[in-house]
Amino acid sequence: MKVGTEQEWQSARKELLAAERELEEHAQRVEKQRQELPWVPVEKEYTFVTEDGSRSLPELFEGRSQLLIYHAMFGEDWEVACPGCSSLVDGLSGTVGHLNDRDVTLVCMSHAPLEKLLDYKRPRGWTVPWVSAYGNDFLFDYGYAFRREDMPGIARGEFDMGQLLHEAPPHSRIITPPFSVLLELLPTR
Repeated sequence: MKVGTEQEWQSARKELLAAERELEEHAQRVEKQRQELPWVPVEKEYTFVTEDGSRSLPELFEGRSQLLIYHAMFGEDWEVACPGCSSLVDGLSGTVGHLNDRDVTLVCMSHAPLEKLLDYKRPRGWTVPWVSAYGNDFLFDYGYAFRREDMPGIARGEFDMGQLLHEAPPHSRIITPPFSVLLELLPTR
């Protein structure tokens, strides 16, 4: 950690503000580019295991026009879910009702069998629905899983005039646990 004068701090802060503005403007351009990507019809049928039994992809919408799927990395042979994904899911339960009010259904999806997912979910008090893609290719077909390697992300689907569509998902650092933003504010030691 560097210690300096008030004047040095003011100068460095002005430089940082300019860099942060530039970063925000770039992020807005990338978001606009993502929003302009074409939607693609979903041709393949998928079946998922939920707490309420087997459900097709359209049934996951629960009658709403949009579906958000958070891929929480948890492989079939893993003992625990990804720590970063778990941290993000900690904050999702409180958003379910707000999203439902806006005609959006949110589910978490992992490749592990449902029983393993529920055993992991219960002690954490999570209320967001968790769906198992065990036994189907959904996570592979949409680029969230590559053989044994997983990638976190959010898939977005929409029903438009009775047609099921999907949008290219954001991956990588775009999806971060909420506390990561707070940790980035702290100096490194």
